[in-house]
Parts: sequence; C-alpha cells; structure tokens
Amino acid sequence: GNTLIQGAQASLSVAADKGNIVLGLSKDAASKVYKQGGIQNKKEHIDALLYRQSAFDFESNRIKLNVGKGFAMEWVVCDEGVAYRFLTTRKGETVISDESVQVRFANDGQTWMAYSTNHSDPYAMAFQNYYTHSTLGEGSPKLEYPTKQGKDVLPAFLPVTTEAGKAKVTLIESDLKEYPGMFVTAVKGQNLIEGEFPRYAKTFHYSKWRKQMHVSDTESFIAKSTGARSYPWRILALTDNDCQMPVNNMVYALATPSTNVDWGWVKPGFSAWEWWNDWGLTGVDFERGINMDTYRYYIDFASEKGLEYLILDEGWYKPSEGDMLTPIAALDLEELVKYAAERNVKLILWTVFNVLDDQLEEACKKYSEMGIAGFKVDFVDRSDQTAVDMIWRIAAKAAEYHLVLDYHGIFPPTGLNRAYPNVLNYEAVFGQEEVRWSKVDVNMPLYNVTFPFIRQMCGYTDYTPGAMRNATKADFQPVYINSMSMGTRAHQVATYIVFDSPLTMLCDAPTLYDKEKETTDFIASLPRIYDEERVLAGKIGEYVVIARRKGDNWYIAGLNNWDSRDVTVSLDCLQEDAFYEMKMFNDGVNADHNAVDYRLDTLDFKGVQDITIHLASGGGFAIQALRK
Repeated sequence: GNTLIQGAQASLSVAADKGNIVLGLSKDAASKVYKQGGIQNKKEHIDALLYRQSAFDFESNRIKLNVGKGFAMEWVVCDEGVAYRFLTTRKGETVISDESVQVRFANDGQTWMAYSTNHSDPYAMAFQNYYTHSTLGEGSPKLEYPTKQGKDVLPAFLPVTTEAGKAKVTLIESDLKEYPGMFVTAVKGQNLIEGEFPRYAKTFHYSKWRKQMHVSDTESFIAKSTGARSYPWRILALTDNDCQMPVNNMVYALATPSTNVDWGWVKPGFSAWEWWNDWGLTGVDFERGINMDTYRYYIDFASEKGLEYLILDEGWYKPSEGDMLTPIAALDLEELVKYAAERNVKLILWTVFNVLDDQLEEACKKYSEMGIAGFKVDFVDRSDQTAVDMIWRIAAKAAEYHLVLDYHGIFPPTGLNRAYPNVLNYEAVFGQEEVRWSKVDVNMPLYNVTFPFIRQMCGYTDYTPGAMRNATKADFQPVYINSMSMGTRAHQVATYIVFDSPLTMLCDAPTLYDKEKETTDFIASLPRIYDEERVLAGKIGEYVVIARRKGDNWYIAGLNNWDSRDVTVSLDCLQEDAFYEMKMFNDGVNADHNAVDYRLDTLDFKGVQDITIHLASGGGFAIQALRK
C-alpha cells in the first residue's frame, strides 16, 4: 500500500558510571532477529469493566528484540496500529537520562495538535486546549523566549493526529507508570515529530490559594526505578476512515490488567454538581451557597431524577489551609451523608491531588467510614514521574477503601482505569467549563466534533455537559455565573451519548432543570455505561454520529460544528424486522435563530432503515431506540 511513515527512531539513554549508555535497535540487528523468527500471534478476549464497551477481541503479532545491557524492545502489530516499548531485566536502580522518539512522515500532512497553554513552563498546565489544525511542515509554534528547559518551540500533549496520505496516524501512549508523560513537537520543514519529556522533579513550592504543589527544580534525568520492569507503550494508531478513530482500543488493550477481581462496588453514574452553575439556585427561601440547605436541595434533585451522585466541589474545606480532613463550619458532612443515603444518593468530595496525597491514609479511612463515595481530585497539572507515581498511589489506596475517583487537571488517560476501574473519569479535555470565560472564537462546536476522534481514543472524558442556557454563534457571550453553552440544546443532550463518560455531571442548576423537565428527564433516562459502541458517520472537525447499545436498546446521537447540514445515517445497528419505540430529541426548526429550540418526538420504528436528520448550526440530535 501507501508509505505513511518514512522512518522512525527510538532509543533510551541509561545513566551509567561513565556517562550514558544509548540503547536502541539498529536496522541490521532488527533484520537479523526478524529473519530468525520469534513472532508470536496473540489472541485476547478482553473484559472491559466500565469501558466504552463491555468486552472486545484483540489480536496482534508480537516480537521481542534484545538491545543489550539487560534491555529489550517489544513490538506489537495489529489491525488498529503499531506499538513498541522498552523492557529491562536489570536489578537495582535504573536511571533514564532521556528517551528519543522520532517519527518522520512520507508527506506534509494535516495535523491536529493541542499545545501546552503555559509558555514559560510548558510541562506545567492542565492539559486542556483546543486543537491547532495546521500542516506538519509548518512545525510547532515558536516561543518568543526559550523556556527554562531550553526549548524554543511550544510542545503539544498527546494524543496528536497527523494525516499521512489516505490514512491518519495518531500518536498515543499506554501503560504510563514510573515514568513521565510524553510531549511532542513538529520540526518545521522536515515532516518530523519528536518526543520530549519533563525531567524528574527535585524540589517543590506550594500556591497559597489551594496549597497546590508546583515543581521548583528538576533533576538531570527523566525517570528512575528499581528492578525489572516494562516502560510505556508508544502507539501509532492507524486509521483510513475517521469513523475508526473513536473506537480504537489499543490504549486499553496494552495497559496493565487489574489484579483484583472484586470491582462490584464501583458504580458508574450521573452526578448533580454545583460549581459550573455557581451554586445557582433561584426561587428558594434560603441563601444559596456552600451550606446545608443548598446541598440538601441538590440531593433532593438528584434523588428525584435518579442521579447516583452529588459532587461537592471546591469550598467544602478551606483550600488555602490544605487540610481536607476538616470541613468548613457551615457543613455537617456526616449529617449530609446520612441525608443523601436516605435518598439513595452518594457524595463525592473535591480536593487537590497533593493535599489528598499528603493525607491519603487518613482521608481515605475517615471518609470511607463516613459513607463518602469517593473524591474528585484536581490540579496535578503536570506529568513528570513524581506526578505519575502519585496518581497510581492514590488510585491504589482509594481502591483499598472502596472509593471512586474523578481525576481533573491531569494528563490524558493511558490505561490506568484498566488496572484500577475505580478511576471513573478523567478530565484532560477542553470541556464545558471553558465557556464560562471564553469568547466565541474558541469554537466549542468545532472542538466537540474534533476531540471524539483524537482524545477519546485514549479513554473517557469528563466534559461536564448539560447546559440549559444555549446560544447560537451570533448570541454567545462568556458569562461566568449564568453561563450558556455554544450551540443548541440538542447538541448538549447529544454529548451524553457521544462522549465516553462513566461518571457524567449535569452541570446546570437544579432549579433550571426543574423548568426544563422534558430535557432533564430525557438525559436522566439514559444508561450510564453501554455494552457496545459504533461510529455510524462522521468526519473530524465537521460532525460525528455515534451509536451505543445497552442490552436490546440502542442510543444514537450526533454533534455538528457551526455549519448546518443534513446527515443521512444508516441504522443498520438495529435488529432487522424488530420494532422499536423511538424517542427523538432534535434541533427545532428555529434552532439556527434560537439555540434552545428543540423537538422531542416519540414514534414507532422498524429497523433497519436510513434516516436523514437536519443538524442546525452548532446542532445535534439524540435518539433512544427502545426495543419493543
């Protein structure tokens, strides 16, 4: 077929008494080992707890190649792409000075890269940015001043996608453990992507506001560990159709499986939430805020709608004191937990990563015994090895105490949720919170039909949808308190099906949802997880249509950018000759003028048929196909 990649280079620099030892694989050595055989075919049936589908088959060819000094490389080739990793059998401590990753493409293709948002310290940021769509040959953007790491171009965080001829190549990583996360830059004029890594953190300082940990100084190396180990997988996911991208399973399939078989206590769910709507109750007879009356109201709403959780975000403890063991005086947490339990709702508490880590044993013990369901953990904002070590340490301890986790302010998932399914969600997405302070040129509808093809490859996303104030492109304004979404009401509803998310927030205020009962009931009736996922139609940056199955029922939704269009979708996912009750939540006929306009119809439907749906500017649709 076509040549997609002209060349690739991978090597590790291992610290030694007399300088560094550079380990890699020469072309001659690889050819010799390949001719000798040693390729193994591996077929796996993977049960995937709380993943985008309940199980899948994964077949690959694998080969392990010796590269000397106690190191080897393992390669995997499958229908979904190619991956490699280093391994070592060495005893004692191994220090990795650096790693080289270079991928040279055959042509100057289109690229989609989400760059760091911190120009002075690019490795320290929330991993939330929209995609820059350019050509590979343009290279990464130049910095006005070199960073303290000596870099003069801005790196992008993974995953990144490059068009190579008729196919797309997406660079991702899996099984990131005891190692830093990878960033990449595009080298101008060379059709080349290079990897780079944050150095191992040496000293830290703390912000006054949240007691958040920041790196002050680093070591000269990137990683250190003891004994035999495997290093992270470098994945080149290959797709010749955009519809293959959101359902690529390589990250999950190559991640470390769980050693624990008892995960029955981990429950997915929908959650009421107060931060996005600024505790924005109206028409009540008490002062809204971080107090018992407000949270009882949110619990009552969650209970009435059948939502499993309520998240108490920043403010339930005083962030500047960095002590999550002491709630503020206005809250009686034990009483609140009891009130929620009587209504079949569980509470999740927000905290800062290093604050939880500093009080890990005490916090997990205290709050699990109290009946708290878990933690929303925020603001790690880096991916050096010490940060990676921390997220594994927290996941393990939380699992020990049967606590679920929602990781925010963090790098994109690399398969940790396979080892620890109690990590119910990750942020690492330019989500709904951004509209509180972003202008319309940030273009959320464009982002919403781009990231499912790229970011969603590596795992689920806590986008926090559900806005009931919706705006056209002409009407949108950033409003911090009474926030609105970019795009239509149907676009918001569709995100609950299109985006992978076992723990999903309803971001708006209960009193606003009460006024929009029809929409709220449609959202609340959706499944929390699904048995199967298919991408029915779509093109990166334009639109996407995804279908998910739960039992005999199908849930189908589409999202659109700002360009209105008609989309014809084949519903061949439905069972032929079966009858369904179809609940269809579509853009209203006037949604291009008033984004809150929608139409909800219920009709009888017999599969299989093609349907044509009109998507308004920034529009969407959602269908529940309930088998009769």
